[in-house]
Amino acid sequence: MALIVHLKTAAHLRGKGDRIAKVTFRGLSFYSRVAENCEEVAQFNEVFRWPIASRLDGNEVLEIQVYNYSKVFSNRLVGTFCMVLQKVAEEGHLELTDTLTDDNNTSIKTCVTIEIKYQSMDGTVGVWSDGEFLDVPEDRDGMFAFETDSLLSGQSHGSGTSPGRSLQGSIPTFRKAGKGVFSAMKLGKIKSSKDDHKRGDEPAVLDMEDMDRKAMRLAGVQDPDTISLASVTAVTTNVSNKRSKPDIKMEPSSGRPVDYQISITVIEARQLIGLNMDPVVCVEIGDDKKYTSMKESTNCPYYNEYFVFDFHVPPDVMFDKIIKLSVIHSKNLLRSGTLVGTFKMDVGTVYSQPEHQFYHKWSILSDPDDITAGCKGYVKCDIAVVGKGDNIKTPHKANETDEDDLEGNLLLPEGISAERQWARFYVKIYRAEGLPKMNTNIMANVKKAFIGENRDLVDPYVQVQFAGQKGKTSVQRSSYEPIWNEQVVFTELFPPLCKRLKVQIRDSDKVNDVAIGTHFVDLRKISNDGDKGFLPTLGPAWANMYGSTRQYTLMDEHQDLNEGLGEGVSFRARLLLSIAVEILDTTSPELMSSTEVQVEGVSNISESATGKIDEFFLFGSFLEATMIDRKIGDKAISFEITIGNYGNQIDGASKPSSSKKKKKDGENEEEENELIQNSSEDEADEDGDLVSVSSTPPMKPVITDRNYFHLPYFEKKPCIYIKSWWQDQRRRLYNSNMMDKIADKLEEGLNDVQEIIKTEKAFPERRLRGVLEELSVGCSRFVILANKDMNQAGRTKLDRERLKSCMREMDSMGQQAKQIRTQVKKNTVRDKLKLVQNFLQKLRFLADEPQHSIPDVFIWMMSNNKRIAYARIPSKDILYSIVDEETGKDCGKVKAVFLKLPGKKGFGPAGWTVQAKLELYLWLGLNKQRKDFLNGLPNGFEEIKSAQMGHGLQSVPPVSLHYNMKQVFQLRAHMYQARSLFAADNSGLSDPFARVFFSTHSQVTEVLSETLCPTWDQLLVFDDVELFGEASELRDDPPIIVVEIFDQDTVGKAEFIGRTFAKPTIKMCDEYYGPPRFPPQLEYYQIYRGNCIAGELLAAFELLQIGQGGRADLPPLEGPTDSERGPILPVPLGIRPILSRYRIEVLFWGLRDLKRINLAQVDRPRVDIECAGRGVQSVLIQNYKKNPNFSTLVKWFEVDLPENELLHPPLNIRVVDCRAFGRYILVGSHAVSSLRRFIYSTPDKTSNNWATAGDILVNMDGEPLLRKMDTVVKLDATSDAVVKVDMTEEESDKKKKKKKKKGVEEEDETDERVLDWWSKYFASIETLKETLRAQEAAQAEAEEREDLEIAAEAAEIKPDDLLMKGSKTKEKGKEKKSSKDKKKAQAADASDKRLVKAKVDELMVYNKELESEYGNFEDWLHTFNLYRGKAGDDNEHALDDDRIVGRFKGSLCMYKLPVSEEITREAGFDPNMGMFQSIPHNDPINVLVRVYVVRATDLHPADINGKADPYVVIKLGKSEVKDKENYISKQLNPVFGKSFDIEATFPMESMLTVSVYDWDLVGTDDLIGETKIDLENRFYSKYRATCGISSHYSVHGYNVWRDPLKPSQILAKLCKDGKIDGPHYGPGGKVKVANRIFLGPTEMEDENGLKKQTEEHLALTVLTHWEEIPRVGCKLVPEHVETRPLLNPDKPGIEQGRIEMWVDMFPMDMPAPGPAIDTAPRKPKRYELRVIIWNTDEVILEDDDYFTGEKSSDIFVRGWLKGQQEDKQDTDVHYHSLTGEGNFNWRFVYPFDYLMAEEKIVISKKESMFSWDETEYKIPPRLTLQVWDADHFSADDFLGAIELDLNRFPRGAKTAKQCSLDMIRNEHELPTISIFKQKRVKGWWPFVARDENDEMELTGKVEAELHLVTAEEAEKSPVGLGRNEPDPLEKPNRPDTSLMWFLGPLKGMGYFIWHNYRWLILKAVGLILLLLMLGVFLYSLPGYLVKKMLGA
Repeated sequence: MALIVHLKTAAHLRGKGDRIAKVTFRGLSFYSRVAENCEEVAQFNEVFRWPIASRLDGNEVLEIQVYNYSKVFSNRLVGTFCMVLQKVAEEGHLELTDTLTDDNNTSIKTCVTIEIKYQSMDGTVGVWSDGEFLDVPEDRDGMFAFETDSLLSGQSHGSGTSPGRSLQGSIPTFRKAGKGVFSAMKLGKIKSSKDDHKRGDEPAVLDMEDMDRKAMRLAGVQDPDTISLASVTAVTTNVSNKRSKPDIKMEPSSGRPVDYQISITVIEARQLIGLNMDPVVCVEIGDDKKYTSMKESTNCPYYNEYFVFDFHVPPDVMFDKIIKLSVIHSKNLLRSGTLVGTFKMDVGTVYSQPEHQFYHKWSILSDPDDITAGCKGYVKCDIAVVGKGDNIKTPHKANETDEDDLEGNLLLPEGISAERQWARFYVKIYRAEGLPKMNTNIMANVKKAFIGENRDLVDPYVQVQFAGQKGKTSVQRSSYEPIWNEQVVFTELFPPLCKRLKVQIRDSDKVNDVAIGTHFVDLRKISNDGDKGFLPTLGPAWANMYGSTRQYTLMDEHQDLNEGLGEGVSFRARLLLSIAVEILDTTSPELMSSTEVQVEGVSNISESATGKIDEFFLFGSFLEATMIDRKIGDKAISFEITIGNYGNQIDGASKPSSSKKKKKDGENEEEENELIQNSSEDEADEDGDLVSVSSTPPMKPVITDRNYFHLPYFEKKPCIYIKSWWQDQRRRLYNSNMMDKIADKLEEGLNDVQEIIKTEKAFPERRLRGVLEELSVGCSRFVILANKDMNQAGRTKLDRERLKSCMREMDSMGQQAKQIRTQVKKNTVRDKLKLVQNFLQKLRFLADEPQHSIPDVFIWMMSNNKRIAYARIPSKDILYSIVDEETGKDCGKVKAVFLKLPGKKGFGPAGWTVQAKLELYLWLGLNKQRKDFLNGLPNGFEEIKSAQMGHGLQSVPPVSLHYNMKQVFQLRAHMYQARSLFAADNSGLSDPFARVFFSTHSQVTEVLSETLCPTWDQLLVFDDVELFGEASELRDDPPIIVVEIFDQDTVGKAEFIGRTFAKPTIKMCDEYYGPPRFPPQLEYYQIYRGNCIAGELLAAFELLQIGQGGRADLPPLEGPTDSERGPILPVPLGIRPILSRYRIEVLFWGLRDLKRINLAQVDRPRVDIECAGRGVQSVLIQNYKKNPNFSTLVKWFEVDLPENELLHPPLNIRVVDCRAFGRYILVGSHAVSSLRRFIYSTPDKTSNNWATAGDILVNMDGEPLLRKMDTVVKLDATSDAVVKVDMTEEESDKKKKKKKKKGVEEEDETDERVLDWWSKYFASIETLKETLRAQEAAQAEAEEREDLEIAAEAAEIKPDDLLMKGSKTKEKGKEKKSSKDKKKAQAADASDKRLVKAKVDELMVYNKELESEYGNFEDWLHTFNLYRGKAGDDNEHALDDDRIVGRFKGSLCMYKLPVSEEITREAGFDPNMGMFQSIPHNDPINVLVRVYVVRATDLHPADINGKADPYVVIKLGKSEVKDKENYISKQLNPVFGKSFDIEATFPMESMLTVSVYDWDLVGTDDLIGETKIDLENRFYSKYRATCGISSHYSVHGYNVWRDPLKPSQILAKLCKDGKIDGPHYGPGGKVKVANRIFLGPTEMEDENGLKKQTEEHLALTVLTHWEEIPRVGCKLVPEHVETRPLLNPDKPGIEQGRIEMWVDMFPMDMPAPGPAIDTAPRKPKRYELRVIIWNTDEVILEDDDYFTGEKSSDIFVRGWLKGQQEDKQDTDVHYHSLTGEGNFNWRFVYPFDYLMAEEKIVISKKESMFSWDETEYKIPPRLTLQVWDADHFSADDFLGAIELDLNRFPRGAKTAKQCSLDMIRNEHELPTISIFKQKRVKGWWPFVARDENDEMELTGKVEAELHLVTAEEAEKSPVGLGRNEPDPLEKPNRPDTSLMWFLGPLKGMGYFIWHNYRWLILKAVGLILLLLMLGVFLYSLPGYLVKKMLGA
């Protein structure tokens, strides 16, 4: 599909000149070429084509604008032609000629002739005949194709006829619609001025945005919505060729320490390797270690212990710390125990997880000393890392079922495979150079003085740290250029879970070693885990290290910088290193199996391995140095620039040492000569002895104003230049630059889109499409350019691999961008914006080059030989390349650079103030490319060479520039207002004024006292500002204006609040002052303080050139109008906003929690409201203690406000206390920065809420279908019919019976008597988990769909790539699927489980505070926090709570006057209440508050043992309830199950505090955490949060109705209050409210099971659907449990655990509520488990017989319930089993307490002899059976074991034969049973143990019978232990063993003979029998024969 526009001519133009046309459709504009020197008619004859993805809509618009084109000034608009494309959409073809309109929308003579064609996909609209547009090459990607040659040759490639595309004569040229990779005027000149002669008649590519903005303003200044929020981007968007963007964020925040808390829960371990061990888990972070308790003789211990580590360190240090979990076997006081296995991961990996945590995941243990062994077991844990202000949402805790799937829940980040292999990490350290002088030893200096021996003063070695291990190279004594040639080898699992490797050069010293420099290698940047990825590899490459300054002092204040904390302020050294990784084959025999760090030697590498050394040239020119802090003093100031050690005045390098200059071979020699011959003669001469000039001449500063100096660089601008020699690795930087530029452009575009959305302007989707278009073009351009030189010298493996992967990434990003572009619609803008932001992060990540080449450039300001302040500029930013995209963004441009203080001095306030602002021009490139280095400077200068060089030499760089052109301007700064400033005074307000800097001038606005939102409304005029350079250039590129906002203090210096930058709108003397550009619009500028936003400034700036006529020619200034303000000029009329009359009504409700002011209590407070100079005061509260509410509720005032809502000034709320003698003291203040949410809009009568046509039947679908109801309401979502089935009792009984008969294994229908509140709670938690799972599954499904779509579309884009892509997509699909399918499967399982679940009434469990669900209950009553005191630092935002001195409750409502009649005419309208009708009275009211506390989870441990003894304290006003005697011992997840009743009087007591304290035997109890709830807002809220509404109404049982009012009474009251008609109960279970009809059941059971008619169910149905009632409807709070975070004031912002609770409130003037619901924790039920061991079989034989060597075993079986090891029971011994068979008939009896709902056994025992009280543990019920071999004298031998989880264990086999290892191996697949349902189970189970290779082996089988009885049943039918009475078991049938000692040997002998020679004996006996028979036969044969013969 495409829209094609053929623009033919524009006629009837006035005058003669160059014309250009702009054609816009769907937000994408094309420019025609320039039609030169045309008079009446301009022949454009050009075709524009828009490939479009969505169908052409009939009301879309095509816009054509014709401009008079000017090379110098902005183009003047002749007129605009807009056309609605309805006709085109219908017919597909249109030709027309029409006139243009001018800015005032009046028609002018000029007309355009165009032809439009539209072809839709399906050909429904007109078809073209082939000949129509001749053979324009068909190109599916026409949109994105472009010619490389045109770009490279420096033409603007949007230009005229490209080669191969010009068609004959009059046929229009067909232009591709690429919008330019980078618009020319924005990011650097594509044409350099020398190429002017090549221009011919190319069109200029104008700056799109600029044009668009003008076009927007054409609509006329009066349109208030054209205001643009000039965020950082807008300030600097029109940056053209000569200036680059200033960086607005100042302070480096990386080195500052922050609070972190790491919480780790060790839940359990499984499958630990080893026999019968006593495991302990050790958790280690950095140097802190904590241990769990020891569990005896088990290899699957259950701990559930919680550990917390607190840190206060910088983020970098934190994220590099290693978390190490190790399992230790049999550790005690005396021995350290043996290590079973460890698991390591760095903190950063956890922090980068979603929610900063791993929850319930299994970590794999491996043994570091034996890497050939496999997995040593699993530890299940939760790990969470909380920084300040992070709040972590814990997935809701409930019974753990799915988590037993070990492999599916491994503790690994997404995408890392479970099978991690061992690998060797080789870090090779070759050599270093440029080390600083480091000697600390005074003796050395003395020695040197005496002996004069000049040795290097540093003894370096390199230390490498990785994954918690350190390796060191040898020390090279006294060497500045040490050579090590060693490698440090780490053995670690791959991929490692540690992201960074730290390489540090250290100086060895007898006293203490210090770091010289540190370099971090991020493994993610040097590897790629994709299917075409590569293992980590680096170098050999030089790593540059930065740190403190190079001069040596004994105590280095910036030592931290050398450790890698914070931004280095100077070059320290560079180190040549390489990294490689080799995956180990653990099967090979000669493998070293330990993981100790090894250090070995390696061979040297050649000089050229890192690239050919080349000569680089750095040039800099200081055009301006202003804003120099006056604290420095007025000594002369100079600036020093260094690159590496070149240019450094202390120990700077000049040329590389001779060794480097020696040529290695002839080839290089020739190359060098050739270069010299080609260059001009003089260059060859002077190059030899060109001395670098690295610092400017010192100069005395001149005073700007009372705070700042500037240096008088007027006509004469000093320059510096430095030659340096580096390996030529520019390619790395070039690729980085290209990606950075694409990213910058993308970021700018995204900021624009966000601004458009934020300011609610039209068409954000168009801008986003444009952004994506630019991105895809940029990406494809990168792929072309980056592909050029793959085989340069010194390219490392990483260079090649990285290039490949970058190209792949960029290619796919380009494709996806195209792809997303087609999906951007109005409603998907926000989602797609998120996707595109991921692109931005990815680009930034890719652009960061891990292998350094040229070091960064440092600029130091020196005064009096001291280094004061510095700036650091990455060398890539100023690197030159012939290809424009590869050039650094600041190369050859003037950049505003702000100098800052080094190191820790720069933290906090000192880091916010600018030490100096430089306008600096820098150029860095190869010396041989040097000829262009001055090109980017503003024109109009002469070069001045240094005297001693002689003036004849052409190519010597200048020492200074002399400007002979200067322009004079007047700057007008219209400072209108600022908002949301920072509180800088103790009163919580500021006295702000603004200081505006421009060039060397500065001016200040007046100080406005005590406000955070000053409206200065002041015009500052700077007269006679001199700027140097050509007028035209200055017009395109004015210098920036810096605005700083300060707080005036009566004493001392003004305090800095924030700063922002702006660009003025410029008018040259020959331009007209008028629309569209003048007068300028007010714009918002963001004010920054350090890294954070400190407010916004609304201002406009214009720079007017003063011509020959002097100031008289300028637009006139109006004099000061208001005499009171003295000689202050106000902002002129055309610029200040248009005002209208508004009325603001204020609801004054009351004040709360006012703190003391100056130690005195607040007694008679008043509230003052002020907005735009008008305001209103509340009445005085006469006695704050008695009643803090106001007596008069509503007041109003009128005020003139701007029409545009975005310009509304903030509204200030201040509270003052009236003291005696008419004194007022400010208590606190609050600024409402945006009034938008308080604007009153009349209810829309047409919307469906008001539909009164007929009654609407409310469709109650969406109810969960799992209800125990007599009535089933099943509604199909599509049908309107209401289906109603009344089920009679008999029917439901029949159903129950049927179900039972079917024999489905199903829980018996739960008995009503058994159900309690906890049943309801646990059922609800299940539901919550399922909804979460379902959401996850839905999300996974959606993702999958999108993946498929993208894949499909990608396939459409390039059919030929499909084959390759198809397979890839499939593989990727597989990987992705696994996790998604898992989620889906889980959801499916859940839904299957659902059907079996008993029907229990449920409540809502919110896993957050109720407030966040219901908008803080601020539906009509808002709470405004009052602040006082200074605002904290930027990183201390969390501390704002300390500044809160109270709260004002009330509300605001603003509306334009006059107000419409309808509202005021409504019935019952009380004019005194204004818009706040039907608001309750605020007289004191008594309320019964009932607080239910259910349980707390994850409490922060308070005792040394890592536990706490929590109890609950409830405070409300004066009353406090302490539940201290009921503390719960040693529990971090206590179940309280308590309710507390407190009587309170609102408003005096309305803040409820629920705290959890830790009980201590001695000393005071510590607060663990608390949560505060504002009950008043809840009480008055229309959401009715007083008492949650249950889902069902019943008068008895566990679900009894809690509210004293019945549903029908509540409904009646709601209808009355909301003035709604109803409720009308009708027959047949109907009720009508307003115009909605609801259906519901009409009968209920009472306690005795009798039926009664009732309306309550109907009323309740309405209440649960109250949000569907028109006008007043809203969701009423349901019966619920909310989860609130517990916070501790000492650890602000970090959660200390969570508490689950709810609050009910009952007004005392209503009927009293019933008794509180019983939520007491369930008492565990007493059970007895009887285990009968009948027989064993196939037990392996351990003992050898003494005489015969025969194998046998003396078998016995031992068993215990987990957690009750001390109650272990053994059978008797079956001696001498020779076959592994044993007969026991032995009974074990285990009594235990069990919690059915939580599936846990409860054990209470003292932890140790010293424990004060018993601790309660909850443990899953697991029975362990072990088989042993008894020995008389030595320890018994363990043979095998089995552990059965009594809730889920495999059914036993019927016979010993069927019993096999698979019953354990495939546990998950086999059907499982629960002893709690089956009660009695008998069968065979296998015993298993692990052999040497960790393989499971079968070691025996046991026939056992498990029988579970309750305690009552056990009493009725007791049994004996073993074979004792009562109910004895019979003796087993065993061989007699009484004479064992005597018969043993004989019996053994017999057995031995029989066993071994059995067949032999049998054969012998058979043979003998045979022989006997034969003998008898032969013996009797003769007699028989004789008889026969004789016939006897």
